[in-house]
Amino acid sequence: MRVAVVSFQTSHRTSRQGSARTEALARGLVARGHDVTVFCTQWWHGDDAGAERVEDGLRFRRVDVAPNPLSSAARLPGQLARFRPDVVHATPAPPAVLLAARLGATLGRAPLVCDWYGDESVDGSPLAGAATTVPDELLAPSEFVGSRLRERGVDDERLTVLPEYIDFDRVRATEPHADAPDIVAGRRLDADANLESLFLGLAELRREEWTAAIVGDGPAREEFEAAATDLRIDDRVTFMGDVSREERIALYRGAQAFVHTARREQFATELLWALACGCLGIVEYQSESAAHELVERRDRGFRVTSSKEIAAAIREARNDEHLTVDDALVSFDREQVLGDLLARYRALGV
Repeated sequence: MRVAVVSFQTSHRTSRQGSARTEALARGLVARGHDVTVFCTQWWHGDDAGAERVEDGLRFRRVDVAPNPLSSAARLPGQLARFRPDVVHATPAPPAVLLAARLGATLGRAPLVCDWYGDESVDGSPLAGAATTVPDELLAPSEFVGSRLRERGVDDERLTVLPEYIDFDRVRATEPHADAPDIVAGRRLDADANLESLFLGLAELRREEWTAAIVGDGPAREEFEAAATDLRIDDRVTFMGDVSREERIALYRGAQAFVHTARREQFATELLWALACGCLGIVEYQSESAAHELVERRDRGFRVTSSKEIAAAIREARNDEHLTVDDALVSFDREQVLGDLLARYRALGV
């Protein structure tokens, strides 16, 4: 299958998680033998920088040399038409580029799929309304984002929840950490991480035996380290920093519980990895987060609403069986999710 991915700014230029998710899907399709090209603002440099760059098997093609929505919107339709894709898979921001992708897809006689992650800057554009009406299909990473799209007028016939994926083969191939902590938490350490809730829960357990590790880094790390010190739990909480995926898997396979407290999350990717590694999931419910979806109606999950309930869930988790892999989450495996994506393409006549 010949797939044109339209991503105005790739993960090389933005930290937006939605861009990383779209590229992960593209790389997954390449690994399955499909012909995929990402049409984007140029991010590569050098005297020999041409119109294309291949990175880890994924081809990137320059639409423009600098991020200019109007210039990219003018150039994109012709490029897509010449590429002759079977399907165009685009991100929604900026809406002007999505509309250009619609025109290019029409010229190339291909359907347009919009990968709407939920962290895009769309509403400030006068074309925001069109962003939900021009795609043939919209993909959301969670029911939380899907509900927001329904509020924008997207009907269920054009909406599919396609979660992020993980790699179960990678989980099974990584040995559990021999000296893993009892409790882990992980994500970007910014203002939305809300680790204070976890730390208050751990402080409730100060007289009990436990160790904890925080995986990830970010601008709020020093603030969280100070909070752990103020609560006098810093001797049992280790900040690991931004360690590799293999190190994270090893920690999660050795730990008993993963606690997620973030205020905003379109899809709780790190929580999913931990659950697949056998951790019990303890999620503090937040109205702007999709994390609770991964533990609802699961025997190995707790949905809580306060630090006291976090402490109680940690106590209860001690009595549960320790697992190093949970096959109940196999529907999130890479091959399953990519298969579901290809099925949506084919349902559009590809």
